[in-house]
Amino acid sequence: MTDALKRLSDEGVAIWLDDLSRKRITSGNLAELIDQQHVVGVTTNPSIFQKAISSGDGYEQQLADLAARKVTVDEAIRMITTADVRDAADILRPVFDATGGQDGRVSIEVDPRLAHNTRATIAEAKQLAWLVDRPNTLIKIPATKAGLPAITEVIGLGISVNVTLIFSLERYREVMDAYLSGLEKAKERGLDLSKIQSVASFFVSRVDTEIDKRIDALGTDEAKAARGKAGVANARLAYQAYEEVFSSDRWLALDKAQANKQRPLWASTGVKDPAYKDTLYVVELVAPNTVNTMPEATLEATEDHGEIRGNAIAGTYEQARAELDAVEALGISYDDVVQLLEDEGVDKFETSWNDLLKSTEAELQRLAPSEG
Repeated sequence: MTDALKRLSDEGVAIWLDDLSRKRITSGNLAELIDQQHVVGVTTNPSIFQKAISSGDGYEQQLADLAARKVTVDEAIRMITTADVRDAADILRPVFDATGGQDGRVSIEVDPRLAHNTRATIAEAKQLAWLVDRPNTLIKIPATKAGLPAITEVIGLGISVNVTLIFSLERYREVMDAYLSGLEKAKERGLDLSKIQSVASFFVSRVDTEIDKRIDALGTDEAKAARGKAGVANARLAYQAYEEVFSSDRWLALDKAQANKQRPLWASTGVKDPAYKDTLYVVELVAPNTVNTMPEATLEATEDHGEIRGNAIAGTYEQARAELDAVEALGISYDDVVQLLEDEGVDKFETSWNDLLKSTEAELQRLAPSEG
């Protein structure tokens, strides 16, 4: 084992785990990861909960109690998922306190079926914040067109947000604008800006997966030379945008009011193509004031053989732009790719949520007490 995870933390990268389950909480595994592997946060999504709850491990008693109360399947899922997030938040509370509220965070997503409904997303975010009732929660809101005004309103209410499903540089700038607008609203309302945190989850591996698929369809040597470069290049240019926005006059006015920068969070960092190093989306995206949320396999790979060589983004913007331009020159449309990925991302989470509804409903029916 190397001490790569410590070096990663020392470079200003917050290591978050992209997974949660009740077994992870009750077995002491989450506490162990925090204590031994520098994990300082947790992210969840509908797919993670679908996998955890469908396994059944640790959920039987709560499901039986919910069945006895004859709750709806939607209410059952919210009771189960918020219980897990609350417990994880309690385990991470010392990290939250030690970092002044920056880390020690647990994210929970609004119902993915609301991704294109601004008003319902706002209402759901408020409800989730109330239900979990922990200061170290982040409410995840997707970066759809309908999600942007919801982000502004929810931040304006003083609720901390993890903006998810960001694929394009243009949408990322819109997300940062929505965050700043939310801080300005919060300031007008007299709220303490220092208590509001946000991260912007910029997805990495899925960009390579889609672009590589199109490159492979072209089949030329020129096309193959561009494989596996777009995901990192896209993320590096996102960091350039972050540096620009958070040194602007608009930001400096909020900075004086003790506001926090919205950190870029590298999401979808598990490598899908075995031809690439399994630590690719960690070691190539090291930069100060970022978050990398990793599935456990990526965390272990980084600990075992990750080569952390300092800031991997500084000085790369020209090269990153050239790499994206090279993909465009092949006839692969960046705009088409990122829009497809956003649509697919929303659809995937909605499918996972619907699968979770079905499997939970089946369990509730199985455990329902007989009448009489």
